[in-house]
Amino acid sequence: MVEQGSDVIRYGFIGTGMMGCEHIANVVALPGATVVAAADPHPASLDDARRAAGPEETITTYADHREMLDRADLDAVVVATPNHTHRDVLRDIWARPDLAVLIEKPLCTTVPDCLAVRDAAAEHAAVVWMGLEYRYMPPVQRFLAEVAAGSAGDVRTVSIREHRFPFLQKVGNWNRFTRNTGGTLVEKCCHFFDLMNLVMPGRPIRVLASGGQDVNHLDEVYDGRPSDILDNAYVIVEYEGGTRALLDLCMFAEATTNMEELVAVGDEGKVEAFLPSSELRIGRREEGWFAVRSETVVDDRVAYEGFHHGSSFLEHLDFIDAVRTGGPPVVSLEDGLLSVAVGVAAHRAIDQRRPVDLAEVLEG
Repeated sequence: MVEQGSDVIRYGFIGTGMMGCEHIANVVALPGATVVAAADPHPASLDDARRAAGPEETITTYADHREMLDRADLDAVVVATPNHTHRDVLRDIWARPDLAVLIEKPLCTTVPDCLAVRDAAAEHAAVVWMGLEYRYMPPVQRFLAEVAAGSAGDVRTVSIREHRFPFLQKVGNWNRFTRNTGGTLVEKCCHFFDLMNLVMPGRPIRVLASGGQDVNHLDEVYDGRPSDILDNAYVIVEYEGGTRALLDLCMFAEATTNMEELVAVGDEGKVEAFLPSSELRIGRREEGWFAVRSETVVDDRVAYEGFHHGSSFLEHLDFIDAVRTGGPPVVSLEDGLLSVAVGVAAHRAIDQRRPVDLAEVLEG
């Protein structure tokens, strides 16, 4: 544990692709933190890490993350390697019980791997944090706060729509294959299942889903294997107590204004959030549609907006506080496990054309 009031927190990064460099840029803007090291087997990615750190940071780069972990001066490390490598990378980190860890989503690609990592992390002395930064987007934070405060009454339904562009290019385009990502509903949508799990009062119990790969990456073949990543889906998640949530995902919908829309409806009203417009709307049934209140939500603490509307910066503010104090993570590996389990259940529901109970998935 790093004591409160100690020197600047020294970060290392494992994996410096797009998200690794995004985290580096956020830490550069973070008060009380510095980037000292980065590891990635790809030289071009290490070049990107140096650029993200900027000329004022003294950063040492490594081709092998195990060499970086031998440094005694690291306080925290961010794991942003391809999804299917997380368990193996973390196994090396557990040998450094003093090292705080932030794991970029998803936790792992399979439920057994998530369970193994969660159990290992329980024995780790320093804080272990799950990187589900969508809950830190300012309008989403307000959305969650308003729902928790009862602005919609007792929430009965939640719907989340993401209409966006296709998956971006990555090193070797590893993200074109379910075996590497866990599938679109794990890789991309664990964020949304996490938000559903936060809003709903009970645990998820059953998943129904329909989806396909209809437009994107159909002509992409790597080492003789065609891409197999879904580009659209509908997912219904049923919760304890009879509540339910819906995800509407389309990844060939660039021609849109707001890529994400979140809606929670209760017995007394409705709360909505929109991105990237950052609009929040609150309506009460007793007042009717003409009295719906709307505002644009910003957070003045954000010093770097990056790809996700400042959410990664706000996430690191909380993470670094936990690193300094030894406090518990705001976002736990149990949160990461449940968000992956819902995604795995959704893929199974699509593949097997049937409802899937969460208990079945969590049993492995």
